[in-house]
Amino acid sequence: MRTIRTVAGMLLGGLFCLTTQAATQAKDVTQFTLKNGMTMLVLEDHSIPNANMYLFWKVGSRNEHPGITGLSHFFEHMMFNGSKKYGPKMFDRTMEAAGGSNNAYTTNDVTVYTDWFPSDALETIFDLEADRIQYLDIDPDMVESERGVVASERSTGLENSNFRAIYEEVLNAAFRAHPYSWPVIGHESDIANWSMDDLRSYHQTYYAPNNAVVVVVGDVKTVEVKKLAQTYFEPIPAQTPPRPIHTVEPEQKGERRAYLQKASVTSPNILMAFHVPAATDPDYYPLVLLSDILSNGNSSRLQSSLVFEQQLATDVFTDMSPSLDPYLFFVYATAAPEVTAEALEQGMIAQINAVMEKGVSADELQKVKNQRQVNFYRELATINGKANALGDYATFFGDYTKMFGAAAEYDKVSLDDIKRVANTYLRRANRTVGVLDATEDSHENDR
Repeated sequence: MRTIRTVAGMLLGGLFCLTTQAATQAKDVTQFTLKNGMTMLVLEDHSIPNANMYLFWKVGSRNEHPGITGLSHFFEHMMFNGSKKYGPKMFDRTMEAAGGSNNAYTTNDVTVYTDWFPSDALETIFDLEADRIQYLDIDPDMVESERGVVASERSTGLENSNFRAIYEEVLNAAFRAHPYSWPVIGHESDIANWSMDDLRSYHQTYYAPNNAVVVVVGDVKTVEVKKLAQTYFEPIPAQTPPRPIHTVEPEQKGERRAYLQKASVTSPNILMAFHVPAATDPDYYPLVLLSDILSNGNSSRLQSSLVFEQQLATDVFTDMSPSLDPYLFFVYATAAPEVTAEALEQGMIAQINAVMEKGVSADELQKVKNQRQVNFYRELATINGKANALGDYATFFGDYTKMFGAAAEYDKVSLDDIKRVANTYLRRANRTVGVLDATEDSHENDR
């Protein structure tokens, strides 16, 4: 059954489609592949005299194995620490001198480097990136220094973030076979024991040009970008493609539970995780909208019921992010003062069960569709948003042109689709529940 759309929704959807098409269309993007296999996407946008370069490397924690976990994230640090032409700290200094800035992030699936700069610095950026791709200096002293930084980042993060602490436990319980079972930052003992051979082999394999998608957006000429890519990137040798990830997580056939205690916890935290398909599955779009219905905004199911009406929680959120392999749909909540973990968990389950049994209203569904469309348009209104979205769709969905069909994919999700995916994936047997609470020593009266 197709959702009956409100007049406001129809107007908003139409405005979104027209505005987006006027700003950027699939035909505006040029894709070409260098002789070494590097994929390049270029989108000219002359609205401001700036440009960016986003490098999507198809390497994340899923590409690791026990013994070398955390290497993907480690290279996010190492890639700024010196190469043949630009020594330690020179990458940042050179870019800043040219008026640019940068950042990077690592996930389960990808490592992404983001460069922002005045368009007249384009060649400098190509030179900087080509140098660290081909000639990264894996210096033993620098490795030890960054190894210490990462180890400290791991321990501090687990101590200071309740979510990171319970998230790590839930991952380990939810996945028995797939490499999604460990956190992106890696295991402590692996961080301490990476060898120089591990590092050199990993960089050579995964920072090969045939393992990247590079997106350039902004005040540039496509012909100039292509010429610079051929000059700076094309001479970098291709490598044997990485071994595909062939491990398939077995079906979960019963609820799993993980418990964690920390003295610093003042109220219980609950994290639920449900196995869901990869981004290329048709159920991705209804699952994203289901996530929004549950937690996006004060009127969402979990916010209105658990935070405002029942006052069981001070904070709730859900997450349904794209992934290359089947991953997890998360539901997280922090208990209000004096609320037990059991009461909070039952409140969360009751709201999920209500969607499974009765579905959602047409107004609820239309609201989150409108929100998704508006947010997507806002992202495409900036050159940085365009670069990130193009890279995401090229990487996670296998084709950047699918970005331009995303609005239609969300729009065609029906009420029946929402109820169906809730019943298919948010089942108890498919659920892993993590409970974070205070240590027994902090409750002396409970002894």
